[in-house]
This record gives sequence, C-alpha cells and structure tokens, in this order.
Amino acid sequence: MLIAVVLVLLVVGSILFHFLSPWWLTPIASNWVEVDNTITITFWVTGFVFVAVNLFLAYVCVRYRYRADRKAHYQPESKRLEWGLTWLTAIGVCAMLAPGLLVWGNFVNVPDEAHEIEAVAEQFRWSFRLPGEDETFGKTDVSHMGVENPFGMDPSDPYGADDVLINNGELHLPLHEPVKVLLRSKDVLHNFAVPQMRVKMDMVPGMVTYLWFEPIRIGEFEILCEELCGIAHYAMRGRVVVDEAEDYQTWVDQQVTYEETANLPAANPIVGQALYGLCAACHGPDGQGNQQLGSPKISGQSAWYMQLQINNFKQGIRGTQEGDVFGPQMAAMMATLTDDNSVRNVISHVQDLPDRPAPQTVEGDAERGGWLYTTCAACHGLDAMGIWQQKGPRLAGMSDWYMVSQLQHFKNGLRGYHPLDFGGDQMTQLSIMLTDDRDIRDVVSYINTLAPSE
Repeated sequence: MLIAVVLVLLVVGSILFHFLSPWWLTPIASNWVEVDNTITITFWVTGFVFVAVNLFLAYVCVRYRYRADRKAHYQPESKRLEWGLTWLTAIGVCAMLAPGLLVWGNFVNVPDEAHEIEAVAEQFRWSFRLPGEDETFGKTDVSHMGVENPFGMDPSDPYGADDVLINNGELHLPLHEPVKVLLRSKDVLHNFAVPQMRVKMDMVPGMVTYLWFEPIRIGEFEILCEELCGIAHYAMRGRVVVDEAEDYQTWVDQQVTYEETANLPAANPIVGQALYGLCAACHGPDGQGNQQLGSPKISGQSAWYMQLQINNFKQGIRGTQEGDVFGPQMAAMMATLTDDNSVRNVISHVQDLPDRPAPQTVEGDAERGGWLYTTCAACHGLDAMGIWQQKGPRLAGMSDWYMVSQLQHFKNGLRGYHPLDFGGDQMTQLSIMLTDDRDIRDVVSYINTLAPSE
C-alpha cells in the first residue's frame, strides 16, 4: 500500500508542478509558434503515458498485493494486451513525430524573400557578417585568417569589398523580415541558439549550416552556444537586437566594411610618439607602468588588445562604473586620441618600446595557482602570451598588481558590466572560479613564473 500511495503522490505532485511551475517557455519572439505547439503536444502525450503507467502500477500494487489465501497465476502472453499496447504506442509516437516532421519541413525551406546574414562561432565568442549592398557574400578561407583579417576574407574577391563585418557579438535584425542565418565555425562544434526565437542549429567546422526565422517583436535576446565547445562554453554569449526598419538601417550604416578595414593607412610610430607624451605621464616613457597611478605596463602587450580597450574607454564601455577609481581617468585621457588613426599610431609607437618584464609584487602559492590557471589557459595560452582568436591578452611579464585589481573588478562588477563588453562579461562569469583573494593571488603568482616568449 505504501508504494501505491507514493506512486499516486508522485503523479499528483508532477501534475501540480507542471501547471503551477514558474519555469516555462520564454515568450516567443519569432514566427515559430509551431515549435511551441509541437512541444506542447509532446508534453500531453508523454504526460498521459506517465500518468497512466504510474496509476496502473499503483492499481496493480493494491489489486494484486500478497494474500495468504491466493496464488499467482502465470500467463506467459496475451495477444489482446500486446495488440492494444502496440496500437496505443503507435498512435502516441505518430502524435509526437508527425507535427515535428511538418515543422521541420518548414524549418528547412527558407522563404525566397529572406535576406541572408552569416554567424561565425569560435571559442568562445560570436561575430557576424552581412552581405552589403550587392547582397552577395565574398569568399572566405581559413588560409586568409589572421589578426587583421579574422573573418578570413579573400582579398581577391570583389564581392567581399562591401561585406559588413561585426566583430563584437551583437547582431541587429529588422522587425517582421525573415532572415536566413548561415552558420560557420572556425574551430570546434558549436550550436547557434536563440531561445526566444525557438531556433537552434549545430555549427560544424568545414560546413555551412543554416536556419531561418522572422522576428515578430522588438527587443534584445541572448544568443547561446548549446554545444559543449570547451571549458568556457557556458560563458559564450551574444545578443540579437530586433529594431524597426529605420533604426536597423541606422545601425548598419555605422558598421565597417571589409574594404574599409583592409584599406586603413599604415600606422605611423613617429606620429604616435608625439601622441604618447600624455600617456607617458602615467604609463612611463617606456610603457613600464606605475602602480601608484593605477597604470599597468603596456609595452609588449598585443596591439589588437590595446586597440580594443582604448576603443572601449572611448565609447564608454569601460571607465564609467561608479567605484572605479582609475577607469574614469583613462576614459578622460582617451579624448586626446581623436580618431582611429591616432589610436593606431600611438599603439604603433608602444609596440616599439622595450619589453622588459614588470617587477613582481604579488606573493602566493604558485603551485596551487598553476592548477587554477588551467581554465585561464583556454584563452590566454599555456604560456600566458595571449591568444588573439579567443580575445585573451598577454599576461606573462605584465603588471601582476594590475591583474589582481582587474580580477577583483570583474568579480565586484566594476568591469564587464556594459552590455557591449562581451569579453568583459565572459571574464566576469569565468572569474567566479576564483572564490577569494587567495585564489587570485595564487593564480597571478603562477603567471609570474611564466617567462615571456616571442
């Protein structure tokens, strides 16, 4: 009897949880209400089977419980029972599969009026490409990929000149216009998923897969990777922003094309030297840094990372959070670099400065820190010299006190707070593994043991 009561309570509790639970599908934001209907049908079919089977077990436990005056009768087979179960199972399976097949048929047949975009995945970030005014994508190839050409654009293909390159993880789409998303992976298996749009599809290296949907409401929706792609998989986030047509076009006009990035004038370190005069007041004439002024060593740091962070300061993505003492000072100084050429010129000068390892000021358990650094190595490299593909800067030989302060900033919400700082948000999530200041000191102490390499 106890087992029967437990089974009945299990059924009642499951039904109540299903209907009263606050966790349900997120409000839909695309045309794929058919996906929700298919899931609902699956719930009803499997729910009916769950209730029926468990109540039947409870009935059997009561009806055929042991009694001293009865003897069990062995019946090896029952054609009536077998045929009944076969037909009921067939009907249930058809009820679940048929709607799914119909939805899949619509899912793989893209409307002719759908415009195309490309989503590119890599450990552990998203980037996007639009075809430009000619509505034709230029050719890409892994042999062309590099720091200056992360999309692998073929410079000899004229169709690629007007391709719009979005390298920050945020994709805008126009309202009520179907879009076909071409999916490409640079490294390992990924999966492009937007829960509110009810779409997801694997991204396989060497292949171009696709999905399509039509946004039906304005808003911001998170892009997730739903294929385990490495140690920072859970922190691989992006964002879809659905705009009115006019706002969408304004956003597109603000983006850069491949032709614009490929034809940038060469950086001039001599001009950059003059601009660096103000920077030297805090970072030192040789870029060695100054702890009292909160200025880290910048000589030897990757040019792409310096450009990214300078632009973040200029755009208010860094240095605007209350409680950040030195960030606002840096943001104010960035006003002296009036355009992209100024930024590139001063960075070019910094690249010519002598790269001497910063003094070590942090003490901790380096052996224990080496174990903690295993996660960090996924983006910063085993030698801590940085991996540009993962947007992980160089750490070896840089200011250890600055690493400590920035890890604390990530943990305390003073960095990585801005919605456009996707790399910062990722660091915020990854910094959770460092539970206290001891962990931070230990991992930085281990980084101090790594000799800078070429």
